Amino acid sequence: MSLTASLDADEEGKDFNITKYRGMIGSLLYLTASRPDIQFNVGMCARFQSTPKESHAKHVKRIFRYLSDTKLLGLWFPKGQPKHLVAYSDLDHAGYKTDRKSTSGQCEFFGNSLVSWFSKKQTTVAVSSTEAEYVAASSCCAQVLWLKQQLADLGVNLKEIPILCDNTSTISLAKNPVQHTRTKHIDVRHHFIRDHVQKRDVKVMFIPTHLQLADIFTKPLAKEQFSFIRRELGMVNPNEL
Repeated sequence: MSLTASLDADEEGKDFNITKYRGMIGSLLYLTASRPDIQFNVGMCARFQSTPKESHAKHVKRIFRYLSDTKLLGLWFPKGQPKHLVAYSDLDHAGYKTDRKSTSGQCEFFGNSLVSWFSKKQTTVAVSSTEAEYVAASSCCAQVLWLKQQLADLGVNLKEIPILCDNTSTISLAKNPVQHTRTKHIDVRHHFIRDHVQKRDVKVMFIPTHLQLADIFTKPLAKEQFSFIRRELGMVNPNEL
């Protein structure tokens, strides 16, 4: 997706065939199960299935052109990987210009292989980036705990699974058991991450923004950064191995 792209309702734009648009989005949503590099872009375009416009279809066609040029790309799962789990959590604060809701993104690695990823618009408008990051980290924590239980059933027991976040205030909130008055407005269901930090199920750690792999699930990126993250996610061309 172009860095200058600004998808909105485009109420004055020319209508596009709704059946064709939904068919295109449906095909792309199916493909996101194996192509995490298009997860954010497809999710963004899928928000306009009720009233698609020509401007929305233009962005969908751009995704198809990208896929046509990268048909051989796929996730690589090498043998003999270390048995550890690590998660990345990030968001684009108030990035959706129509209602100013934030977009959460996360991905989880077992060893060096990507096993889970997620990109979704948050259901509430966050006043601050710290609040939005905290909500995103809590969602990531829930996914990590589910993966931890699945691995435990397979005989792989893990403790203090790292959740990498690039917001220091969010890390402080997750570690501090004191309920400050300025954080009471955050819904109680998101505070369970503190409980699991204290139980040593997870630990929230800092990672520089330029190394935050979850960025690809939250916002459009420059070509260099997009290619770097795509490579770090384990997406390769088998002919180049």
